[in-house]
Amino acid sequence: MNPSLWLALLGAGTLISLVPGAGAVNTMSNALTVGFRRSIWGILGQQTALLVHIGIAAAGVGILVANSPLAFDLIRYTGAAYLVYLGVRKFLQKPEHGDLHALRGAEGRLPMFRRGVWVNLLNPKAVVFFLALIPQFIRPDEPLLRQYGVLAATVVVIDVLVMWFFYAGTARSFRRFTRDDRGQRILNRTFGSLFVGVGALLALA
Repeated sequence: MNPSLWLALLGAGTLISLVPGAGAVNTMSNALTVGFRRSIWGILGQQTALLVHIGIAAAGVGILVANSPLAFDLIRYTGAAYLVYLGVRKFLQKPEHGDLHALRGAEGRLPMFRRGVWVNLLNPKAVVFFLALIPQFIRPDEPLLRQYGVLAATVVVIDVLVMWFFYAGTARSFRRFTRDDRGQRILNRTFGSLFVGVGALLALA
């Protein structure tokens, strides 16, 4: 993977990890319940599921690459359109009311790890999302296995850093921010605009 493409992946991966979702909610809940350091076990569980999703998406893309470059390009541009769609939907999303999660009692490493796996694994949108994302950063004329390895390692490292140092580290203040309607609108519109921008840039690259 060439440096410019990897930098684009770095930017897209950071944006994806920063967008609040089930994994972020699980991480914040763990951090508030058992503390910053121990919340890493839930995060590692989420990364295990993330690797499964990437493997599933990569296998599907690999079949298309081997049999039809036209199908590969079709998925690539469909993926860019999907990112724009996500951005528009996020931009128009209304503020949500209610607490993030009821606080849980202290628990061991294995239960947190296991719950982290299920939180990400039982999210069907993740497979579709990575199927849309992967073709943007894979070049059919280069060794596929190495490219998938770089992509998976980059996405996982980014997600661990974001989940642990951003969501777990700032759980309390971030939670107060998202409980305010104005704060939620600003967050939704910011990430929505960024998604549209990334999708447009990838389609034109």
